[in-house]
Order: sequence, then C-alpha cells, then structure tokens
Amino acid sequence: MKSLYLSENPLSGFLPSDIGCTLPNLEGLYLSNINLSGKIPSNICNASNLNYLQLPYNSLTGVIPNALGSLRYLQELQIRGNYLTDINFLDSMTNCKKLRILDFSSNPLYGKLPSSVGNLSSSLQYFYAGFCKLMGNIPQEIGNLSGLLVLGLKGNDFEGQIPTTIKDLLHIQGLYLGGNKLDGPIPDEICQLENLAELILSNNKLSGPVPSCLGMLTSLRKLYLDSNNFTSKIPSTLLALENILVLNFSLNAFDGYLLPEIQNLKVVTHLDLSWNRISGTIPSTIGGLQRLEMLSLAHNHLQGSIPESISGMLSLEFLDMSHNILSGLIPTSLELLIYLKYFNVSDNKLQGEIPDGGPFVNFTAQSFMMNDALCGRPELQVTPCKKDDKKRCNTIRNWQRTQSTDSGSSRRQPQKPHHTCNL
Repeated sequence: MKSLYLSENPLSGFLPSDIGCTLPNLEGLYLSNINLSGKIPSNICNASNLNYLQLPYNSLTGVIPNALGSLRYLQELQIRGNYLTDINFLDSMTNCKKLRILDFSSNPLYGKLPSSVGNLSSSLQYFYAGFCKLMGNIPQEIGNLSGLLVLGLKGNDFEGQIPTTIKDLLHIQGLYLGGNKLDGPIPDEICQLENLAELILSNNKLSGPVPSCLGMLTSLRKLYLDSNNFTSKIPSTLLALENILVLNFSLNAFDGYLLPEIQNLKVVTHLDLSWNRISGTIPSTIGGLQRLEMLSLAHNHLQGSIPESISGMLSLEFLDMSHNILSGLIPTSLELLIYLKYFNVSDNKLQGEIPDGGPFVNFTAQSFMMNDALCGRPELQVTPCKKDDKKRCNTIRNWQRTQSTDSGSSRRQPQKPHHTCNL
C-alpha cells in the first residue's frame, strides 16, 4: 500500500504503534477529522518513503515525535487542531529538505519559536503556527525562509517588534501576525514585499504612524490594522491601492479627514474606519465605491450631512455611521439600497423624516435612537411626522437634488428655503 485516505469519516481509535513496519511503502497517509486519539507513534519513521502526512482535526495527544525529522522525503506535514505538545520537534524538521507545507496550528505547544526555524527547508512555502501559545520574540532567522508564500503566526503571545528580516521573504503573499502582543511601529522593510496580497496585523500593540510606502504594494488585496495603537493620519498613499478589497483600520487613534480621493478604491468591498478620531465631512466621492458591501464610520467625529451619493452604492449590505456629529436629513434615496441588512445612524444630530421604503421597513428603533429631531413610524420610538413637516422635508430634499444637478452649471442656483425640518 502506498496511499491510505480515510479522512472525514466517523471513525475513532489509535494509530497502530507498528504502522511504520506494517506499511513500509506508504507515501501518503490522510487521516484528517476522524476522531483519532492517542499519540503519533515514533515507529512511523519506518515508512521512510512518506511524502504526505495529514492528521489534522483529531484528538491526538503527547509530544510531537522527533522521529518525523528522519522522513527525508516528507513534503507535507499537517497536524493542526490536536492536543500535541512540545515545540522542540521543530529542530528535527530541519532534516526534511523537501518540506513544502508545515502546519501545526492550534496545538498547546507553549515555549518560544526556536531560531532553528531559519534552518527549515528552502522549499518551504507554507508555515502555519497559529494559536499554539508561543511566546517571546519572532526570531530574526524567520527571514531565512526565502521561499515562503504564507507565514501564519496569529493568535499567540509573541511580543517585541516585527523583525526587519521580514524583508527577505520576497515571495510572501500572506503575512498573518494578528492576535499577538507585538509592539512598536510597522517596519518600513515590509514595503519591500512586492508580492504581498494579505497583511493581517490586527489585535496587537503596534503604534506610531502607518508607513506611507504601503501604498506601493500594488498586489495588496487585504489590509487589517485594526485594534492597535496607531496614531496620526491614514496615509493618503493607501488611496492609490486601486485593487484593494478590504481595509480595516478600526479601533485605533487615527485622526485627520476623509479625502475625496477615497473614490480611487474602486473595487473595495469592506471599509472599516470605526472607533477613531476622524473628523470633517463625508466626501460625496465616497459614492464612487460601487462594489462596497460593508462601510463603518462609527465612533468618529464626522459632521455635516449624509451624502446622497451613498445611494449609488447598490451592493451595500452594512452601513454604520453611528456616534458622530452628522446633521441634516437621512436621504430618501437610500431606499434604493435593496441589499442593505444593517443600518445605524444612532447618536448623531439628524432630523426630519425617516425613510420608510426599501430596506427601511426592516430597521428597528436602535438604528435611529439619540438624534436631534427625527420623525417617523411609532415603532421607531420617534415623534410621528406632521404633514407640514413632510412637506418641508421634501422641499429641502428637492432643493438638495437641484443643487447636486446644477452644480458647476452657469444657471443661477435656487435660493435655499428658510424653513427647516426641526420638529
């Protein structure tokens, strides 16, 4: 037998202690998610031709045997999602010169990532060690893994700064360092990773300004910097990332304004700038984000009106502008957002009639609470609108649309009505 595939079956039991002797010609052993328990037998090294060893999502216990390091043809080792211990097995894995995939995430290994990690195979492309209770610094030797495409170290207790040797991972496409205790700034050296597509640094203690050179990473598709201590303005260079899909800068201390150039993010689907100190108005050019599905500007210091142009973001499913200083009306044109499932403008200074068509028929009072003078249906816990109030609000809305249509023309602009929608 050369290959044994029993993954995803309702089996249980132990790996036979003599499996390496009874199946000496084995090249592939695929036993993921079948409720295996017990230890990985050291005897498995007798199957010296083993290329693929997949044992993820079981209930294996004990130390990871150093004998795995004698499998000189091993290309893939996946033992994620077990109860295995002891990070010291990694020293022996430096003998596996053909290793391409090493995944031991979600095991309670504890300890520090040894510097010997830099001696792993130059063929290694995928290295996953997330949620292993690892601590200490990320060793500088990590930069020796020049063939890496993905480095996953999220959900540990790594501290200290991101090593500058990260710049030597020239082929890296996914860098996942979120959920640690890393501090200090993002090193400028990270901007040398021209193939980087996903950069996840969420939930750390990183601080200082974000390097403007990140705007040169044209391959970047997802950038998560949320839940850190970043300050200063969001670099305007990031608005040049025309192919970015996800930007999450929430839960930081960014200030400054939303720039009109935000419209350059043509294909972005998720944009989260909540829980910062961003001020000024929401530029009307934000309506150019035609593919946006999620937009959160909550818990900032934004003021002025809600742009009518948002109604053109027809893919929008989530819109949160709560806890700002927004004023004026909720545009009725937002009724066109037929996919909108979540809407929140609470704790602002909005006034006038709440739209009651399209997705607004499904929103509750929580979406509109703590505003100056909104009116609408009784179940929204606001004052009912009077007929005169509706007329006045419609007059203002018509005036706003005229302003938008005639902007830049040579015709004389109509005079703004003196009445308002205050109730």
